[in-house]
Amino acid sequence: MADPFEVRMRFTHQLQHLNASINSSQKAAHYALKYRDMDEDLHSCILEQLERNSMNNRANIMYFIEHLCDMAQRENHLDFVHMIQRDILRVVDAVAPSDGSGAANVKVVRRVLNGLQHKSILIPDTVTEIEACLKERDTLPAHPALSPIEPNMQGDQQPSQTAVPKVNGVSRLDKRQIEQRIEEDRERHKRLRENIWAVNDEDDQEFERLWDDVSDIGEDDYIAAEEDAFERRQAVEVE
Repeated sequence: MADPFEVRMRFTHQLQHLNASINSSQKAAHYALKYRDMDEDLHSCILEQLERNSMNNRANIMYFIEHLCDMAQRENHLDFVHMIQRDILRVVDAVAPSDGSGAANVKVVRRVLNGLQHKSILIPDTVTEIEACLKERDTLPAHPALSPIEPNMQGDQQPSQTAVPKVNGVSRLDKRQIEQRIEEDRERHKRLRENIWAVNDEDDQEFERLWDDVSDIGEDDYIAAEEDAFERRQAVEVE
């Protein structure tokens, strides 16, 4: 039997190093399901990392939660799903706090909540209730927490290298974190576009969609076909 402390430490390390790639989320989800007998302890790790790490990492963990619930459903281990359902408000409060420091994560929360609702993990009433709270936290994109430079800083003044800058009591992301977030969001948007264009070969979804878009054959179609055939015969006779 694996050492619980070691399992917890390795899972924590995986959560701390999640990124925009699907592989990192799937790897952490596989690890959690591998040690499903410790699901309550691993769930507590998720909550702890959500409340302790940077806003970028919290966004990555939010995406990971959707992967974990999806895989847990497929493997019929619903304890992880039930714990997420129970603590979803705590999760949302950690990813997009009410103090405005997680304004950039509001869209992330909405996207994951919609995904969880689509997979029947969350009921519509719960999502609607949370959405009402998110409207108050969805501030302007130029939220001071995302600004790399203090608004009242003079041209030749440099920010402190040791202190974490704050505006109205809210910690801001440093320049490296902002660049990392932009890169991760770009990767996710790219993957989202790929998923939109993806077509399932087995059920001919694209064919069915195009077939539905085509109108029924009418008399005008037969007349147009006869005219085309007549023009082709004339072309052959001329040659």
